[in-house]
Amino acid sequence: MNTTLGELERSVMDQLWRTDGAQSVREVHAAIGRDRDLAYTTVMTVLDRLAKKGLAVRERDGRAYRYAAAQSREALVAEVMHTALADDRAERTAALVAFVGRVSREDAAAMRAALARLEEAESQPEPGRKRSRTAGAR
Repeated sequence: MNTTLGELERSVMDQLWRTDGAQSVREVHAAIGRDRDLAYTTVMTVLDRLAKKGLAVRERDGRAYRYAAAQSREALVAEVMHTALADDRAERTAALVAFVGRVSREDAAAMRAALARLEEAESQPEPGRKRSRTAGAR
């Protein structure tokens, strides 16, 4: 999935994320056209490109299409970060350190809380499976 977005693509994705359900090209054009002068066909082309990139899904609605975001904004950002950090371990560590060094105290607290929840979840036994008192006992 190509997740590189231009400025207009970001505006269109913002509109898709703002609303529940699929939207027609006309609805997206009306919403983002309030702030700028855009041709209907430009919005249609951008939505088509987003669908080809896998960022939007489209469904037939008569002779036209309706579009919706393929995933939430949060899921997309997490995917982009995961992809960017998937390379060399030393580069990943350096990137994480640089990222953490730039976050606010509130964001750092949110990250600590998220890590604590993950650690707690990982320490719980799998559903339907009892935890053995003696690890490795047969």
